[in-house]
Amino acid sequence: MLFELSEEEILIRDTARRMSAEIVAPLAETLDHGGGRPAFLANLKQLAEAGFMSVNVRSEFGGTEAGTVAFALTIEELGYACAATGVTASVTNMVAEVIQAVGSAEQKARHLPRIADGTYPAGAFCLTESGAGSDPSAMATKARIDGDHFVLDGQKLYITSAEYAGLFVVWAVTDPTAPKGRGISCFLVEAGTPGLTIGKAERKLGQHGSATNVVHFDGCRVPASALMGKLHDGFRIAVGELAGGRIGIAALSLGIARAAMDAAKAYVKERRQFGQAIADFQGIQWMIADRETDLEAARLLMLSAAAKKDRGEPFGREASMAKLFASEAALRCTDTAVQLHGGAGYCADYPVERHFRDARITRIYEGTSEVQRMIISRETFRQ
Repeated sequence: MLFELSEEEILIRDTARRMSAEIVAPLAETLDHGGGRPAFLANLKQLAEAGFMSVNVRSEFGGTEAGTVAFALTIEELGYACAATGVTASVTNMVAEVIQAVGSAEQKARHLPRIADGTYPAGAFCLTESGAGSDPSAMATKARIDGDHFVLDGQKLYITSAEYAGLFVVWAVTDPTAPKGRGISCFLVEAGTPGLTIGKAERKLGQHGSATNVVHFDGCRVPASALMGKLHDGFRIAVGELAGGRIGIAALSLGIARAAMDAAKAYVKERRQFGQAIADFQGIQWMIADRETDLEAARLLMLSAAAKKDRGEPFGREASMAKLFASEAALRCTDTAVQLHGGAGYCADYPVERHFRDARITRIYEGTSEVQRMIISRETFRQ
């Protein structure tokens, strides 16, 4: 299949590339060292105003309405410049998409414009728990009905953007007697709601600029209108939206991998040993060739999944393939980039060290590589 981008998709990609170079990339190292939060939030606002936090949201809600391919291209460019910014944008876009897909008219009108214009600096998904990671149906967070309200109690783990998210999509058990996965509902909880508190920030290997926190719900009272979709139908919503999120992580992985390999190619052309540039050695050339093949394959898988979603076709298997391959290719590319830099690659003075650390999480979040293989094999046999 020929993936020929539309004029709009090219414009969005090029704009994302320009903004990434101008405002995102210059802050990446500072974020990695634990600073730059005010500038980071200012960047998120600018990205929202440019349409990059609501790429696949309808224009009536302030969105760009450009489709999934455009979304993937955007996240790739942001990830190329700064993985922390890329993952923040990816998750925020998916929060907007789930509201658009299953939210009420009131929920869409209230929340989508606030995501689109940056009033909410970011959106967050509250799904994972200590005992419910790859198996979210085992969650323990509960929501009980109390008059015309729901009261949420529990704890969510590893929540991206929790410290500065303006809106949380929260899953909780509403019928403890139902079969596993059947009694779960989905809620929208705004930041600042009494009973919602943000816990400690996790100390992570990479993506230091992206906050990852525990989120506590202690008698968190929300109106009945906060229920998103049907009561007890939340698990289906979670499974459906994770597939779209995997396209985002595939794009993020590709961006990180591409940045690492661009740095490595520039380095091997400059670095001289035995009287010549090390790029002239066949061993180096073969390493580059293998990784360039990885990049191209990851790009085609990502675009295939995104195009299927845009056409309204089933895309879950393809999204898992793209996420699996791109995330593991990112590990190969960043590892090769470090190796090609030699001892310099192990030093923080060169960006490939950061790319190597940032890439590692892509094999874990939005479903581990092992879970992706389960999905791919299950869907293959089902077909």
